Amino acid sequence: MDKQNPKATTPRIRRRSVTVDEQLNEPKGLRPALTRRSSDRFGRFTESVARAMGTPWFLIGLSFFVVLWMTYNTLVPVGLRFDSADIGFTALTLILSLQASYAAPLILLAQNRQDDRDRVGMEQDRQRAERNLADTEYLAREVVALRLAIKDVATKDFIRSELRALLEDLDNTAPNDKS
Repeated sequence: MDKQNPKATTPRIRRRSVTVDEQLNEPKGLRPALTRRSSDRFGRFTESVARAMGTPWFLIGLSFFVVLWMTYNTLVPVGLRFDSADIGFTALTLILSLQASYAAPLILLAQNRQDDRDRVGMEQDRQRAERNLADTEYLAREVVALRLAIKDVATKDFIRSELRALLEDLDNTAPNDKS
């Protein structure tokens, strides 16, 4: 510890004393009655439910549950049964109907969410394709411009032929100068 400045190592907590009058006289501001949660939270929940219901483990688990329910309510003494096989397992039918009535809308919501993601992805792909097309057209124009510019540039063969022609002219004119 620092002996010269003991306050430097100990944190200070400031507390503001608020009187009852201040609490009641100052408005807290407009706040929603319910806290606003993430609008994406329910969408993620529906996707997780739809993803779980689409697995083989869900089908195996549901089948095991139904077989266990039916076996228990068939083999156990009548006094301990909670769903009768005589009337067609009414409680089991109700539970499965309730599960199906909630599953279908959740799956549809998850599909709508996936459709929205696909739509955004397709729009991004379309924009990327437009940029690629524009870049390709630009590069094609540049290649054509370079070809036209190169057409005017002298090649090695042209320069060699011109140099040979000049050498021949020099050779032809050199003996004439001596005479």
